[in-house]
Amino acid sequence: MKLYRRTWAEVDLNKLGGNYLAYRSRLPENIDIMCVVKAFCYGHGDRACMGYLQDKLGVKWFAVSNLDEAERLRRLGVTGEILILGYTDPADADELIDNNIIQAIVSEEYAQKLSESAGSRKVRCHIAADTGMTRIGVRGTAEEIAEAFGRIAALAGLDVCGAFTHYAVADTLTDDCINYTLTQAELLYRAADIARQNGVKLETVHSLNSAGGLYRCDGRSALARLGIILYGLTPDAGLALPDEIQPVMSLRSVVSRVETVPAGVSVSYGRTFTSTDTTKIATVSCGYADGYPRALSNKGEVLIRGRRHRIIGRVCMDQFMVDVTGSDVQAGDTVTLIGTDGSETITADDIAELTGTIGYEVVCGISERVPRAAYENGELTGVYKL
Repeated sequence: MKLYRRTWAEVDLNKLGGNYLAYRSRLPENIDIMCVVKAFCYGHGDRACMGYLQDKLGVKWFAVSNLDEAERLRRLGVTGEILILGYTDPADADELIDNNIIQAIVSEEYAQKLSESAGSRKVRCHIAADTGMTRIGVRGTAEEIAEAFGRIAALAGLDVCGAFTHYAVADTLTDDCINYTLTQAELLYRAADIARQNGVKLETVHSLNSAGGLYRCDGRSALARLGIILYGLTPDAGLALPDEIQPVMSLRSVVSRVETVPAGVSVSYGRTFTSTDTTKIATVSCGYADGYPRALSNKGEVLIRGRRHRIIGRVCMDQFMVDVTGSDVQAGDTVTLIGTDGSETITADDIAELTGTIGYEVVCGISERVPRAAYENGELTGVYKL
């Protein structure tokens, strides 16, 4: 597929690998890594990333959100274990079995329905324990959770091979949040110990998310679910990452027109910007339909020729304008919306701070019409659509 120069995302596979290895180096040897690749690898493009993760890095565990994502990974050639972290319609039990996919058990009621749907076959599953996220899973004291584990494991249509929980505040390092995370961990592992003593087979019990593995590592966890940090972004704006961990994605566009206008000229919808002096304006071929936030209107910045330039007026669906007064910017120039140009860098986390959200939403929001161009050792290896 040809890379058309309008708006495109660049995915640096070497940085993806570097982040994985930097994270791996901080874990005990007994903890394996489960790469979280839901939402098209957090917007980076599963077709761009999956081959590298499996074939170059040797990843054997993957996590997704839903059955569609899991089946897509199988079609992409993923042979390792795939865990669906969310809900799958119990009526789709056969598809889970046929594709050898592990399903999260979100409640006892759900387990019963999934077992019934499986009939004489068995769905492999990990039971979710709600230890403080209040989202999915069985809830209660350690003894009550262990009893629920036992009842679920006894269902004829299920093959219970693990259990897990999800930390709510592992990315916040205040004393209160650290204690909350420790309490969550103790509840899960106490429940697992009791269940095992009662004869429940739990091969893989895990609690670590990205931040948990890096800052609150617990050697009892069989897996660390590596999500946002794999892609070089922080789980929390206040949480510093090791220097070796770098953003994997850059977002680029192109200048379509450069025009110099006098004072008193309004720009874009709503006339929210009016020039007060002679102003050189560049039009950039990207907009909110590409996933570039409209909330950056009149306050975001982009990089052109190694310099920062401010957005003026409202970001449109497919275009926006920037003030390039005093520069030699020309039509056809590359525009960096996320990434590095010269000595200047703009990250997805920077955009998140300006727009009142998190880096996750910024990268996941880059739309499907934006091609993902994968690079390895500086060479373009493929161009992919989601």
